Amino acid sequence: MTMKLTFKEQIYLLAKQIPKGKVATYGQLAKLAGSPQAARAVGMCMRTNPNAPIVPCHRVVSSTGKLTGYSAGEGIPTKKKMLTEEGVFFVGDNVDLARSQWQPSK
Repeated sequence: MTMKLTFKEQIYLLAKQIPKGKVATYGQLAKLAGSPQAARAVGMCMRTNPNAPIVPCHRVVSSTGKLTGYSAGEGIPTKKKMLTEEGVFFVGDNVDLARSQWQPSK
């Protein structure tokens, strides 16, 4: 018998696949989980992530590349520092999604 994963479990499983140097958007994860309108719900999952850094919630950003909601360290500056150290490209304060957005294999 196959157990169906909850939405939150699907989101955490997807987030764990984002490699260093890449990011995903909240909407991208929602779409990959089969709920394309659930970007805000993905944000709630990241906010309540019990398994950081195993589930790298710092690698999830807004659809514009803006860094949003991060509670570790000093918040957004810590998130930007972590992503920069991992090799994510920025234009100003936003992630350069053309260069750094994760493209999962089909």
